[in-house]
Amino acid sequence: MKWFGWTDRGKVRKNNEDSFLGLRFDAREVQHLGKYGESSVANSDMAFAVCDGMGGALAGEYASRIAVEKITKLLPRSFHHSASGFQSGFSDVLTELYTQVHRALAYLGSSYDECRGMETTMSLCWFTPGWMYFGHVGDSRIYYLPASGGIKQLSEDDTYVGWLFRNGKLNEREARTHPRRNVLQKSLGGNNQFVDPQVGAVGCEPGDIFLLCTDGLTDGLYDSALLDLLRPATPVGPEVNPAQRLVDASVLASGRDNTTALVIQIG
Repeated sequence: MKWFGWTDRGKVRKNNEDSFLGLRFDAREVQHLGKYGESSVANSDMAFAVCDGMGGALAGEYASRIAVEKITKLLPRSFHHSASGFQSGFSDVLTELYTQVHRALAYLGSSYDECRGMETTMSLCWFTPGWMYFGHVGDSRIYYLPASGGIKQLSEDDTYVGWLFRNGKLNEREARTHPRRNVLQKSLGGNNQFVDPQVGAVGCEPGDIFLLCTDGLTDGLYDSALLDLLRPATPVGPEVNPAQRLVDASVLASGRDNTTALVIQIG
């Protein structure tokens, strides 16, 4: 497995409220991963996440950072489940993880003025031998590019516009330009009383690619452009970071928001 990460503040925002995370963990230890690298899931699990924070002042930055810190502490506790081949239990594990992140943010937001209104999206991929389990809340996205070709959005945008798009009421162009496209119906923290994350699983095969990204990336790039950049017709050198290619292209085309991408290639 190879992974690549990149983030950019964009052309408009003064600070970057996006955060991304890569972890390798087993029952004994947790290792933070760099922006790019290569490893195996034969003896340890791996997890990747992107979070897009929201809130006044620096609350959005705090929210996304707290979310990734919680992942670091909570997810490795579940390694022994995956090591025993638990395909059925991943839903409970991820739901509990999202609930704990939500409670932590809601508590801080109600306790400190500087954290008032803090919220974040969170999209997470957890890799074990042969499987990728995912959890999602918000409008950051998880894409799956199977080795056989094409691109599929696994996550569902927690917006009314996302619902319209999924139900065929809008096409991709109309959804991308709708004035309410960024109005979230669900996030972690804030005034939301409960959290009900989307969870799912995908079998992994050599040649598969997974993309996690914040909405800043898809503000500048259509799905077809994501596919073209991740599977270019003309091969690029191994030194090229595909996440940076995506982010640079999106910021050039738009740049109105913080822009983050994580690319995971299954070898």
